[in-house]
Amino acid sequence: MAAKIEPLLTIEDLDVCPDDGNRYELIGGELFVARAPGIPHQRVLHNLLFEFALYLRQNPIGTLLPGVGAIFSQHDAVIPDLVLVLVDQWDSIATGSALTGAPALAIEILSPGSENRRRDLSVKRQLYAKYGVQEYWVIDAEKRVVEVFRLVASTLEKVETVADEQFITSPLLPGLQLRVSAILIN
Repeated sequence: MAAKIEPLLTIEDLDVCPDDGNRYELIGGELFVARAPGIPHQRVLHNLLFEFALYLRQNPIGTLLPGVGAIFSQHDAVIPDLVLVLVDQWDSIATGSALTGAPALAIEILSPGSENRRRDLSVKRQLYAKYGVQEYWVIDAEKRVVEVFRLVASTLEKVETVADEQFITSPLLPGLQLRVSAILIN
């Protein structure tokens, strides 16, 4: 049985974390620290931003935000790699310098290491489901796949794994056909 840490950390505790280039996130009051993303991660992010910019120019359904904080509660605050906030959500969740509610889409690009994989595929997936993120993509550049999860009841269930030359589609993004190889680095 795991020991429960008391008291739980809060978003106020995040304010005193050092500005040292690391990412500090709270999930269930537990502090998670990750190094700043490396060049391969940032190249995938750049490619995603480019492809989404083309799509959103023709389909202005929302705003794409890289690396913005998402504060869900006093004990849950994370920094997704990329989020999509739909037009009809903007006024209710884009407040101040962070999101204060669930974006329609959250995207994480896996960083090397089993702990990063576990956090993104399990812990963050559960957190995003709890607060109502409608769709969640986990990009594994090493395996050249994107795992797509959609909210069903209160669970983000995997609906598909899309590989290299296949296309990502989404009911949130009408008409989108995003080839996985277009966002992954060679």
